[in-house]
Amino acid sequence: MVLRTIIFSALSLYASNYINAQSMPPRWQDCIDEPVKYIGTRQTDKHFYDGAVPAAVGVHNYQAYRANRISPPEGGNTGWTYSHAPMLCYWNGRFFLQYLSNLKEEHNPPSRTMLMTSEDGRHWSSPVIVFPVYPLPAIRKNGHLIIPEGTPSVMHQRMGFYVAPNSRLLTVGFYSYCATPRDSPNLGQGLGHVVREIYSDTTFGPVYFIRYNRHAGWDEKNTHFPFYLSSADSGFINACHALLKDKLMTLQWWEMDRSKDGFYTLDPGEQEIKALSYFHRPDGVGVGLWKSNIAALSADEGNSWTPLGRYPSLRTCGAKVWGQRIDDGRYALVYNHSASLRNRFPLVVITGDDGYVFENMLLVDGEVPPMRYQGIHKNVGSQYVRGILEGNGDPPGTEMWVTYSMNKEDIWIARVGVPVRGTVDDHPDQDFERIEQITDLGLWNFHIPNWAQISITKDPYQPGNSVMMMNDWEPYDYALAERVFPLRQKVSVNFRVCQHRIGHGLLEVEVHDENGKRPMRLRFDKNWLMFDRAKGEPRPVPITTETWYRVNLQLDCIRQSYDVLLDDVLIKTDIEFEENVAGLNRLIFRTGPWRGDVRQFILNGEPGNPGLYQEDLPGAGDKMPESVFLIDNVGTADL
Repeated sequence: MVLRTIIFSALSLYASNYINAQSMPPRWQDCIDEPVKYIGTRQTDKHFYDGAVPAAVGVHNYQAYRANRISPPEGGNTGWTYSHAPMLCYWNGRFFLQYLSNLKEEHNPPSRTMLMTSEDGRHWSSPVIVFPVYPLPAIRKNGHLIIPEGTPSVMHQRMGFYVAPNSRLLTVGFYSYCATPRDSPNLGQGLGHVVREIYSDTTFGPVYFIRYNRHAGWDEKNTHFPFYLSSADSGFINACHALLKDKLMTLQWWEMDRSKDGFYTLDPGEQEIKALSYFHRPDGVGVGLWKSNIAALSADEGNSWTPLGRYPSLRTCGAKVWGQRIDDGRYALVYNHSASLRNRFPLVVITGDDGYVFENMLLVDGEVPPMRYQGIHKNVGSQYVRGILEGNGDPPGTEMWVTYSMNKEDIWIARVGVPVRGTVDDHPDQDFERIEQITDLGLWNFHIPNWAQISITKDPYQPGNSVMMMNDWEPYDYALAERVFPLRQKVSVNFRVCQHRIGHGLLEVEVHDENGKRPMRLRFDKNWLMFDRAKGEPRPVPITTETWYRVNLQLDCIRQSYDVLLDDVLIKTDIEFEENVAGLNRLIFRTGPWRGDVRQFILNGEPGNPGLYQEDLPGAGDKMPESVFLIDNVGTADL
């Protein structure tokens, strides 16, 4: 009780120094049991990967790394197909992305940590090894040999980067082991945390241990890498000292360490605090968010904490939650709001003014391509989201940047437009004449795999004209471009389209309501424009490749039907909607068939061993024949 009183007094004193004209949260005394709260009425629908959640306007999802067993982008004869737990920072004009890499599956060696860099957040370097495979000594438990000598370690860290006060960039990892893939590497048995410096030319310094798990028997005498104090670089040592003194930053290590030596300022008792994310409210109070809906408050930069509370209004599913203050001064939480409380989809964002109350749930990513490679503990969905931690850089522009893994095998980046919003006021009237690259299209949403690109290019048929090009040679994913427009009962949709080349992917165009209901579809192939959707099968219209067409859709939610004009000629009238919708506000261009329905047998959660029930998908490492589509003059108008 005395400790609780001391903590509360410290909170009051600290918070009083930060009162300003911003929207302020309730008193910290009223937030301890529930440090953050979602008050919105919108919930996700378990029948759909996107949860039937309206899209946040201007989210660009870029695939940074595509796992490939037969042609690995990181080099080598065999690609490693378990990729997970990405971390992100921005330093010296460049993004840095770190992620765990296992040969096949979670908690099963060999294991290593990879690093990628990017100047713009979209185009990424090939991965390089930043923490290599570590051979273990023989390990015994209760007199029995559980790890033979030479067995590779298992890496498992919750922190990736630290920009030190002296501007040095450190990257951090953790070496551990698992007797079987059913065991966890983060129960305090591991060797310890390691560190190395990243230089301005993106090369690395030596690997050092920065903190041993001495309580588990590991120290300088039985580990391969030296202790950081042995470095001859005083600037590196000072950066490590600053990191070790940062009690907010190093609390991310607790889960792997679990030492009782006083290094950690929070003892969770019987509770498991995993994967800390933290930010500061406008009153200066720090908010710590862990997995499993655990949270706490700190008023002194992590040197003391309130008792652990909960945030039950966020329906999390064992995956990570990310929180931060965004560039418009508001706050955002990004996480999987799971209708089943098990499945790791969709990835949503909720926002608020004061760092306590959040609402307006919107979609960041609801695209879930099939898992290509089998492996134990491989959940489907966009998961384990992380952004740029306070102090670890601020990229140009106002966007929020987050990274996540897809199906625990691919690594993605999301650039989220700020302010975060789900609606627009004006109809689009989009040509691409003054657009240099798709990053300039701040009101568009994109899903761009490495093998299904979207770009701005010159029109091969009309010199001087610029168009949006969609390429697709991906066997198990597609490119998607979406434009939100004002919600209307009656709307005219216009665009020009050219099928430059038909290979693997086919172009589909749909107009949705705000929750993703799909009343209609246009489907293009080499010879036909089709209007089939569900039970509706109007006769197709002949078209050709390498030809521009003007398409006008006149959609009427009162009549629940639409008309189609092709090159200003009315070719179809009163095509009945296949789903009743009250209004429409999303235009979709997609290089493959819709896949948003969740298979029945995983509606209420994956099987007990996710990833084990399937085989590797055939041809996952091979490109398909390329399709190329050109889009121009996209617009909507009141009808």
